Amino acid sequence: MRDFRWPPPPDAGPRTYGPGPSAPRTGRPALPEPETELVDTPHGVRLERLITGSGEPVTVFAHGLGSGIATTRPLGSAVAGRKIFFQFRGHGRSDAPVGPWTYLDLARDLRAMADLGGATRALGVSLGAGALCRLLVESPERFDRVVFYLPAVLDEPRSPAVRQRLDDLLDAIESGDESELAEEVSRELPPAVRNTPAGWAYLRQRLEQLQRDGLAPALSTLPDQFPVRDRSALASVTAHALVIGCAGDELHPAPVAEQLAQALPNATLHIYDKPGVLWTERADLRARISDFLNG
Repeated sequence: MRDFRWPPPPDAGPRTYGPGPSAPRTGRPALPEPETELVDTPHGVRLERLITGSGEPVTVFAHGLGSGIATTRPLGSAVAGRKIFFQFRGHGRSDAPVGPWTYLDLARDLRAMADLGGATRALGVSLGAGALCRLLVESPERFDRVVFYLPAVLDEPRSPAVRQRLDDLLDAIESGDESELAEEVSRELPPAVRNTPAGWAYLRQRLEQLQRDGLAPALSTLPDQFPVRDRSALASVTAHALVIGCAGDELHPAPVAEQLAQALPNATLHIYDKPGVLWTERADLRARISDFLNG
């Protein structure tokens, strides 16, 4: 039987317990984080940004609640052209102005990054998908192509489980207890991945970033909000859309993805059959996203 343990084995493990091989196995370390920059925006909030690739088209990537650039980069690895990754307010090195914040504030962050970089395409993950929805309600013709990966909320508040997960993460960061924080971050991983070299590498990188930059307490009000008052407002969106959901994901219910795809006039929907898609279906996911955005 294998279980999650912290701190990790000094030789990068994982260790296994019980019957079967018990020797540590060396894992490939996580890639070092690339150098980012702080960018001034028209609405007065400096945001952390990373630009990779070159040429056209330009795609902006918006991360999920409590995540950041590192977790969205794999989604763009096969996408052509220039790619803009950024941190929403309260994440990473981005500013954390006085809250409370709304999805309108997040949409402003996303719009600023898109406008400054000349992006014609966008991908939003969870919270980022909500910000993208709000931006499109305000400017339905802003993008040519959009991807919504694991949308979590549309026109109704998120489940209490989301608020609890975020509160637990914020408390663990505030406590300064590395083991407690590691336990919370490990919940982001599928159980089968938690004691593997890839899981340890992800965990180390996330811990380093959260311990260095933290998360703004003002983020705690976002789980009670939703991006659009009425999903019918998305009927004017002109962009071609790809909506990707997942069955069995408590934090990103598949019905939300289905509702979003129905509300958008030019949408394709794909639902994976189990959570942990970025770990279990990474090649298919990357190909699905790049085929759509490169089209």
